[in-house]
Amino acid sequence: MKTLILAGGVGTRLFPLSRELLPKQFIPLFDNESLFQKTVKRALLHSAPEDIFIVTNENHRFLVKDQTKSICEACTILEEPEGKNTLPAIYYGISAIVEQCGPTNVVVLPSDHLVDSTEGYLNAIERAGDLAGQHLITFGIVPAHPHTGYGYIKPGKDIGAGFAVDRFVEKPDYATASVYVNEGYFWNSGMFLFNSDLFFDECRAHAPGVVEAFTHPADEAFASAPRLSVDYGIMEKTDRAVVVALNAPWNDLGSFDSLYLAMKTGEGENAVQGEHIGLSSTGNLIISDRLVATIGVHGMAVIDTKDALLICPREESENVGQVVQALRDAGDERAHVHTTVYRPWGSYTCLETEERYKIKRISVPPKKRLSLQMHHHRSEHWVVVAGTALVTIDGHETLLHNGESTYVPAGVRHRLENPGLLPLELIEVQIGEYVGEDDVVRFDDDYARP
Repeated sequence: MKTLILAGGVGTRLFPLSRELLPKQFIPLFDNESLFQKTVKRALLHSAPEDIFIVTNENHRFLVKDQTKSICEACTILEEPEGKNTLPAIYYGISAIVEQCGPTNVVVLPSDHLVDSTEGYLNAIERAGDLAGQHLITFGIVPAHPHTGYGYIKPGKDIGAGFAVDRFVEKPDYATASVYVNEGYFWNSGMFLFNSDLFFDECRAHAPGVVEAFTHPADEAFASAPRLSVDYGIMEKTDRAVVVALNAPWNDLGSFDSLYLAMKTGEGENAVQGEHIGLSSTGNLIISDRLVATIGVHGMAVIDTKDALLICPREESENVGQVVQALRDAGDERAHVHTTVYRPWGSYTCLETEERYKIKRISVPPKKRLSLQMHHHRSEHWVVVAGTALVTIDGHETLLHNGESTYVPAGVRHRLENPGLLPLELIEVQIGEYVGEDDVVRFDDDYARP
């Protein structure tokens, strides 16, 4: 059994925890693991490491590589040149699987869902495998309660291991959702099991634009492919759709209300990550790196990060995307990045930014190095606070140890490297007429960035 994991995303649904460069699937929300890492571990229950393929994008490929290195180094990472929704991504992924492995069954998993029952999950996969030769399988979650944030699937004829799909329905209001639950509808999980030959046949019948696009190389294919979800492009049109029940605790964590329901609660039914003092406060979601005190607060989400604070009723948290859009419209980089930004060589955290200077904490893991680069508009001063730095400035190499520093003038080629076995931490002070992140010219880069 092969597995295709979809690991794109734009990071709007759990802002300010998530951002465009750090969508929710890569945030360590549970047990110090990300949802993406949990998805990879779940895939390993039915697929060998070399049978796991991951579709992601340029922004996230190094996060994917970093988060899989201790779990599944043999998996294959596929980079889509641009996002065109789920059907082109799945077509691209299954095409790569067939090219490498031949026709096969493929489990397709979103990377940002939480599934809490191994037994229920594997049971559903096993039952779906028996049907995949003749049907396109989608997995339906047995609803725990009415929910207005999910699509629903109405089951039709019982075919033993599953049900023919009668119809897919969009997110309902609460009264309609209650009717759906009472009538035995499933939540639409966005998880699938496809036989590759049948999948391609149904794509030719119902999504010929996608098939035609992928007769060309990936860059051209994604440029010309229509923007289609797999549900709209195929599953709602085919007469071969079958839903298999997945009877397990499941959550797509599409809002802070969903995150609250997935977390353990303590005193006052508050779910807390961080430090919280609550006086007459119940049913709140509190996430912060500093002390949060609440008095007479009920059913709220309080999400505090270093550069943004969200406060809203939990039930209104699905509207947080409107906040992100307002930031994008204003050209505000906080829609795009955290104060901590992850790079293939490590990470940096902006400690303070003003018009003519910026202060960062830079972290470089062992044996990693930044590109050979220079800046037109700023100079940099580096102070090592932990580890050892190998610094190249204008062709000259110097080793810097804890407490030592160096100066990099504007316009001079330079490089920072961690040659040691321990993490390198340093403070960087940038000074100049412009301190934007786009003031960089790379001459040599281990990660082939432009």
